[in-house]
Amino acid sequence: MHKSFVIALFTAIFFNAQSQTLIPLYPGKVPNAVDGPDEEIKNVNNTGQIRYEKVSKPTLEIYLPKKDKATGAAVVIVPGGGYRIVSYSHEGTNIAAEFNKMGIAAFVLKYRLPSDKIMHDKTIGPLQDAQQAIKLVRSRAKEWGIDTAKVGIIGFSAGGHLASTAGTHFTKAVIDNKENINLRPDFMVLVYPVISLSDELMHKGSRDNLIGSSPSQELSNLYSNDTQVSPQTPPTMLIHAGDDKTVKVQNSIKFYEALLKNNVSGEMHIYPKGGHGFGLAPDRTPDWWTDRVENWLKGLGFIKK
Repeated sequence: MHKSFVIALFTAIFFNAQSQTLIPLYPGKVPNAVDGPDEEIKNVNNTGQIRYEKVSKPTLEIYLPKKDKATGAAVVIVPGGGYRIVSYSHEGTNIAAEFNKMGIAAFVLKYRLPSDKIMHDKTIGPLQDAQQAIKLVRSRAKEWGIDTAKVGIIGFSAGGHLASTAGTHFTKAVIDNKENINLRPDFMVLVYPVISLSDELMHKGSRDNLIGSSPSQELSNLYSNDTQVSPQTPPTMLIHAGDDKTVKVQNSIKFYEALLKNNVSGEMHIYPKGGHGFGLAPDRTPDWWTDRVENWLKGLGFIKK
């Protein structure tokens, strides 16, 4: 039996035993939204992987671990897709299963994809959704058995850019936050992330979709998140492959260097091979990077050793 089939089968069985709920990200009107029809498209490929396009109504899908395994830690999962699609199962629900096995509550974010058609300001739309996800998890922490000091974020590719934006731009709320809930993630995991929007290192599709094809230098710098790291940036783990031809590995390296410069705890694993978008594919990396994440979180005290 092929290993990938076994993993998919296990994931399906595992999820059937978990607490799973899909909720709207916002309790009322979506901020920064332009009124119009819902044009969201759901695509399912021949292996069952789900992708979404033209998302205008963001959601959060909740996966809680078994109570006897729960650690109180939580993670918001931000799938990638070049700010054009949301790779929902490959870099979302499949990842939730891995965190549930660690005893971590997982929240898969289906975020709005930047578009002038559905947003007044597309450059802040995705960040609004990431901040709202963190706010929502913390505001309902008691209900879900979560420690508000153990709420992290993980992002993949362009989702890694969004996660790193949440982890470096948290001092400025782009959502309504009258309750003054902490919007800073307690930890970040960035997997083959888009970090820099500079001409040298950018992933062009992600940059064009988020800030336009001819952005100002100021806007490019603002969302080149290696330049936004500060001593308050949360501890970060970076996962990348050296042969990534889609998002250059220097994105992770630059972010790690910025962590060092600011005395922020960081850990980085660069595989020599693996390409881009490997997710949990068993034949792309020599080990399970999720095991490394688990050990890292144990070392930081977010989950028990």
